[in-house]
Amino acid sequence: MKIRHVRAIAVFGIAVVALTGARGSHGGSCGGSSHGSSSSSSGGSNHNDSSTSSGSTGSVTGGSSAHKAERDVRIDECGLDASGKNLTAKITVTNSDSLAYKYDVSLQFKGNLGDTKVNLAIAKVEDLQVQPGASAPGNASTPYTGSGDGSEYKKCEVISASRTAS
Repeated sequence: MKIRHVRAIAVFGIAVVALTGARGSHGGSCGGSSHGSSSSSSGGSNHNDSSTSSGSTGSVTGGSSAHKAERDVRIDECGLDASGKNLTAKITVTNSDSLAYKYDVSLQFKGNLGDTKVNLAIAKVEDLQVQPGASAPGNASTPYTGSGDGSEYKKCEVISASRTAS
């Protein structure tokens, strides 16, 4: 293989990583350990960013400001609460911009891929105020409609997030 082919493959590989969003993952284990991470960049003047992602990977794709709100969210913990009546998620939202924002975040609790016995469970955090350069914790909760101990829910992930300048 010629050196120019190797270079072309290397450039293509870097472009794929950049375009597929190697910036962060927004899925968390329902076992209580922290698997989510956040990554954000500052700048820009878009004061009403929103994004929606779906799928089972839990990762954010692209680097546009449309995904800024979602990249600001980190899932710290998710699972069944101590009462056994609610699925809960604890999140941290980090605002690295120079403006204050109100965040709305929707999370979905999921089972293993293809598991049809897991009921749809979505929890929301609304109007979470985050000051410029700061982080704020949020709690999302939804009633547990299953009949077991909640162990059928293996992870939770951000399915949408938006922010509005406040």
